[in-house]
Amino acid sequence: MFNIHKTELMWGGRKLVIETGKIARQADGAVMVTYGETTVLCTAVAAKSPKPGVDFFPLTVNYQEKAFAAGKIPGGFFKREGRPSEKETLVSRLIDRPIRPLFAEGFRNETQVIATVLAHDMENDPDIVAMVGASAALTLSGIPFMGPIGAARVGYIDGQFVLNPTAKQQPNSQLDLVVAGTADAVLMVESEAQQLPEDVMLGAVMFGHKMFQPVIEAIIGLAERAAKEPMPLAERTGYEACVKKLAESGIEAELRVAYQEKVKQTRYAKIAEVKAKAKALFAEGEADPVDIADAFKDLEAKVVRFNILDTGLRIDGRDTKTVRPIVAEVGVLPRAHGAALFTRGETQALVVTTLGTGTDEQIIDALEGEYRESFMLHYNFPPYSVGEAGRIGSPGRREIGHGKLAWRAIRPLLPSKEEFPYTIRVVSEITESNGSSSMATVCGSSLSLMDAGVPLKAPVAGIAMGLILEGDRYAVLSDILGDEDHLGDMDFKVAGTAQGVTSLQMDIKIAGITEEIMKVALAQAREGRIHILGEMAKAITETRAGVKENAPRITTMTVPKDKIREVIGSGGKVIREIVEKTGTKIDIEDDGTIKIASSDTAATEAAVQWIKSIVSEPEVGMIYKGKVVKIVDFGAFVNFFGSRDGLVHVSEMAPKRVNKPSDVVQEGQEVRVKVLGIDERGKVRLSMKVVDQATGEDLSLKPKAEAADAEGAAQAE
Repeated sequence: MFNIHKTELMWGGRKLVIETGKIARQADGAVMVTYGETTVLCTAVAAKSPKPGVDFFPLTVNYQEKAFAAGKIPGGFFKREGRPSEKETLVSRLIDRPIRPLFAEGFRNETQVIATVLAHDMENDPDIVAMVGASAALTLSGIPFMGPIGAARVGYIDGQFVLNPTAKQQPNSQLDLVVAGTADAVLMVESEAQQLPEDVMLGAVMFGHKMFQPVIEAIIGLAERAAKEPMPLAERTGYEACVKKLAESGIEAELRVAYQEKVKQTRYAKIAEVKAKAKALFAEGEADPVDIADAFKDLEAKVVRFNILDTGLRIDGRDTKTVRPIVAEVGVLPRAHGAALFTRGETQALVVTTLGTGTDEQIIDALEGEYRESFMLHYNFPPYSVGEAGRIGSPGRREIGHGKLAWRAIRPLLPSKEEFPYTIRVVSEITESNGSSSMATVCGSSLSLMDAGVPLKAPVAGIAMGLILEGDRYAVLSDILGDEDHLGDMDFKVAGTAQGVTSLQMDIKIAGITEEIMKVALAQAREGRIHILGEMAKAITETRAGVKENAPRITTMTVPKDKIREVIGSGGKVIREIVEKTGTKIDIEDDGTIKIASSDTAATEAAVQWIKSIVSEPEVGMIYKGKVVKIVDFGAFVNFFGSRDGLVHVSEMAPKRVNKPSDVVQEGQEVRVKVLGIDERGKVRLSMKVVDQATGEDLSLKPKAEAADAEGAAQAE
């Protein structure tokens, strides 16, 4: 019934198995990939004909994690998987980026790749398995995919590169890098690093590229046995005719003039005019609008790309290494805990930091288990930033991806929870955009955090690099514009400090780049990053001392574990009362750590003293203020130390004989008492008569003091 084909190899110390022919046989390509005991089902399906009127490649990648993969039942009311998590969205992008450039030129058939996590062994992250599976499914499918690709995760532990580090190894690694590419070149890099030098980052990329070659060979071996016949590709005769007509029309000269305009909006208006003229060259029905659009885009690319290669000058008049003018400002919002406005050319980010407490941490329900995240970075790209009107809704894949990139760049520089016990949320609003708003977010986040008083290990900046590659000629571009991104061959983003790299992301639109080009790009990116850090230093050079007045101040104290229950009280009664009466926020951890947050110092101190009175023991010989809670025949009970009561015997109420306690005190009356003793049962004996009720002075010490003074005077005589 089944025509099963399988390939196996040892990879990074664990077995990798790729199997096809048993599950999802109606898909164009389907594989089950198992690494260790993590299993992912990957399928690829393409429509049999191009989607009409579409001038782009309609590829969709969906990575989905099933709760059963980790033996869990989803939370929530419906008890089933809902909208994609942030992890699912990010891995979908991770798979999409290296495979997209490898489809045949002009292929417009709607294509979908689905990767479904079926089992998770808690050791091997399914993302790499899904990337390998997507590559294998496409290679077997007959879809015009110029792969396969391989992918690997690279760690850096004790000065050594580690292939596909396990979940246990990853916390000890200074690097979390994912690299993907073909047999010949690298296509995609995504990473987070602990301020590592450029040569280590390059070494990690090349190490990963070398280590996934056996995977590519295994996929090719499987394809030789199990691949389907290639899909027929429609000839693009109409496109060739459009290219020829535009070349003969003289439109190119007008387009060159339009691209000499340095202001983005004006330039776009002029290009739109030229595009309208180009469309008018064709009679109705003469050519497919998609072919006309493709031919015009190719002409734009030719104008921009060869102008850079021939003259060394870019659209806005810069050379290849110059960064656009930068203005950095902090403290731009009076009520924000931290705020910065970062402007680089026509790209601008307004970045705001908010400080919160432990109750504000994000709870993430992952396959690996539930955990809390105390640092959040959210990126928003409103349509007005590019002069458009558009829909505002939930964050899309792009916004989640850019936000995560900035998050990775910043996170290695944050203080520990012990050093800075706040929950941190950073929001980046892109108010203008013309190239690399994600790197503007990194710069703005660094400034905003420093303005908020977050003790960063060092300021961090980011820069986006581009590439123009034509045969043996190439140009690496620093701080690329939007047009240079669209019409160029690479988007290479590098973030870091003066010391080293904290995040690196690379996307290639061609079949890959060499180690030489990457080396040049990294060196040039470093120069740009150092320049940007210098411009940022004009706004703020070091983190502000302390948080702002309107930010919560967190005081940390520790109580014995056996006292936690007393602080919380029955059903949370005690802690609720403390919070309500003092107006503070209080977090209690299992180890006895208590964090009290408030912008009012007096309120914080009141909460601290209240908790101390609950958990501390009264000391014999000390004087306390208390309140009479009950009067009995033989004395009065006084609440004097948190919830602790003690007895003032009738004989200890006053220096003279007292017949009735009610003659001396009344219920609710405030009195000063001295602790005389505590018996083994915890009962406390108190005295009023040895304390001056007006001043709180200990009268029992007076005779001793007077005797000592008299003795001293006698000796002097």
